[in-house]
Amino acid sequence: MEINHNQQPTPLPARHLVAMPSPGRGHINPMLNLCKLLLLTNPNDLLITFVVTEEWIGLLSSDSNPPPPPNLRFSALPQVIPSEHGRAADFPGFFEAVLTKLEDPFDRLLDRLQPPASFIIYDSYLYWAVSVGNRRNIPVAAFFTVSASFATVFVHFDLLLKHRHFPLDVSERGNEVVDYIPGLPPATISDMPTVFHGNGKKVYRKVLESISALKNAQYVVFSSIYEFEGPVLDCLKAKLGIPVYHIGPMIPYFNLNLKQDTMIDNNSYFRWLDLQPKHSVLYISQGSFLSVSSDQTTEFVEGVKESGVRFLWVTRGDNSQFKDGVGKTGLLVPWCDQLKVLCHPSIGGFWTHCGWNSTSEGIYAGVPMLTCPIFWDQIPNSKLIVNDLKIGWRVLKNGVVPEKMLTRQEVAALVRKFMDSESDERKEMVVRAKNASNTFRKAVEDGGSAASDLVSFVNSI
Repeated sequence: MEINHNQQPTPLPARHLVAMPSPGRGHINPMLNLCKLLLLTNPNDLLITFVVTEEWIGLLSSDSNPPPPPNLRFSALPQVIPSEHGRAADFPGFFEAVLTKLEDPFDRLLDRLQPPASFIIYDSYLYWAVSVGNRRNIPVAAFFTVSASFATVFVHFDLLLKHRHFPLDVSERGNEVVDYIPGLPPATISDMPTVFHGNGKKVYRKVLESISALKNAQYVVFSSIYEFEGPVLDCLKAKLGIPVYHIGPMIPYFNLNLKQDTMIDNNSYFRWLDLQPKHSVLYISQGSFLSVSSDQTTEFVEGVKESGVRFLWVTRGDNSQFKDGVGKTGLLVPWCDQLKVLCHPSIGGFWTHCGWNSTSEGIYAGVPMLTCPIFWDQIPNSKLIVNDLKIGWRVLKNGVVPEKMLTRQEVAALVRKFMDSESDERKEMVVRAKNASNTFRKAVEDGGSAASDLVSFVNSI
């Protein structure tokens, strides 16, 4: 066999970044999008190992996504934590397992990686990753999959204690105003993250530990844009004392113009959407984690059907609430390509649980939103949509502790009014939603605030 002495060996990437997301759909998706963006920004000398549990290796392989870039590889940790499918039943227990059982297998994985890891980017909740990096003299970056406004509440948690706003009963003092957190617009207690009630009380200490760990990290990265959270980001930069980057929404906007796989192109929900009038469909998704009570869900379902408004509803495979069908106006899907759906011209509204990824996708698509927050950062995200940007309405006025259930008649009336294309109130909301979308899109274009910060982050590592 002849050897071509002129052939150059393929050089190893100059940098090997290891990404460690928290095991949950709302954390893995943005971290994966971040990794793809990093490779698009600098594809030649960067190798990324994306670390997930064995269960998530299977879930990701079954997703209908474009193939990953060649310099992105996946590596599995043993399934030493509860299943993704049961974490909502005991979120504090799941969270505790993630924080106590994954560090050791992650540490052992780093021993086996070739080439050795030169940088770690971790989900901000997984504060043990900072210790791992420090022990090995590997720089680490904390990646926040929540807004900077949410994070700053915990960075300034001492101010909540000073003003006696924690702990307290939100049902009795929910209207009290919090106007003393640097950079954060005034908010009521009921608009703050759910550290004040429910399961939030059981995990807030762990979140405070993750904030404390930032002093030993080298970088902080937010999936946000300066135009929306500039004052908060400036205050965080001053408070944390390490480089803070705002690199834009970690949603798959970079895939929107790619030629679609035939299977995805032919999905029945896209064919159905193509047949609907412009801006006539309400897209409904309550996320992949928690949900409202079964009784309230029934009222939601019957109310939306009674409204007569066209709808596309992501049911996560559970169609039990639709035993009587959806008639000619609705379509049920167990999953969909959410951002592409939201950008479809037939979509006129988005009923959302207000997770940060969904909030970002709704803003990016320029679609007015009906907010139905349940837990954690969903509450302040709803405030951003309804009160600050004024691009949506709230479904349940009292959030997770409603004084009364919303009836199907009230739901029907709300949906009809929200989707009424002749309403001046809606027309004004649509204009604001399009303006917010333009701001988001300009930030991630070349030379925009987020795109520039992404390049700066790549250069810094």
